[in-house]
Amino acid sequence: MKRWQIKASLLASTFLLFAGWNDPASAADKKYTIALIPGLTTDAFYITMHKGAQAAADALGVNLVFQGAPKFDPEQQVPVLNAVIGRKPDAILIAPTDKTQLVSPLKNAANSGIAVITVDTFIGTGHYQTGSGDADFPLSYIASDNIAGGRIAARALAKAIGEKGKVYVSNVKPNISTTDQREEGFKDEMKKYPNITVLETQFNDDDANKAAAQFQAVYARNSDLAGVFGANLFSATGAANGAKQANAQGKVKVVAFDAPQSIVADIKAGNIDIAIAQHPAEIGFYGVVTAYAHLTGQSVPPLIGTGFTVIDKSNLDDPSVKKFIYSD
Repeated sequence: MKRWQIKASLLASTFLLFAGWNDPASAADKKYTIALIPGLTTDAFYITMHKGAQAAADALGVNLVFQGAPKFDPEQQVPVLNAVIGRKPDAILIAPTDKTQLVSPLKNAANSGIAVITVDTFIGTGHYQTGSGDADFPLSYIASDNIAGGRIAARALAKAIGEKGKVYVSNVKPNISTTDQREEGFKDEMKKYPNITVLETQFNDDDANKAAAQFQAVYARNSDLAGVFGANLFSATGAANGAKQANAQGKVKVVAFDAPQSIVADIKAGNIDIAIAQHPAEIGFYGVVTAYAHLTGQSVPPLIGTGFTVIDKSNLDDPSVKKFIYSD
């Protein structure tokens, strides 16, 4: 935690220095409130994001509010967002659960004078401050490069299956910005491997049991199935369970996107072969610092990217890798 606090203070100082801030004491005259609205409150990814955001908030003297819904669902997220807007925070950091359905309520927040920054997921195209379109009004989008993450997953899976065979993507549902992009990056990268066939995507509605049943159905039709890319955790764990039930564990390689604590046992047991870990603490940390910089009169970049770490049995116990496994 101290490392995050030092980093937050240094980064905030850097923002002020390069912006030519002349009166740093004035930044301390107001106690800013920043609200973080996650995609859902119970997922280790967002719990870890919250920890990074809280560390930055503590270092910068910001009041952080963490409020969300228990399910990744726009129908549940919009009422939470409206309630947060009613509390009139200075800024909102939000992981929108739909690219289009969150545009209008977030525009209401912006029109009421609340700074809006999206984290992890985005609205519209994710290209902000362009002066075009009805969803370019957020100040910044802070996230992993999900297209790049999908490419990393494709390369890892291609290597694991000897660059030949049939694979498919187990995904949540269309119109979720992050998982759409992961699938896009994965499929585009797989075009580089002529001996790999990408089958039709299976959408599971974030239901691991449905993902397991889909695996068994795909495997029944394709006994030479070689691999699955789970575009989020439930997609991957569901596919892995389906592989176990179909006696295909080990034969069919499974790549998971995201790395909560539970992934450790799955990798050690051979249920999941590879996990692509995002850096959610960095996303939360940069979100708070970016909001703070804006609130204290600084310009901020419209896009901030964070990295990935590829985890498998060979490096799972490496301390430099283990630190990227999400808290729960």
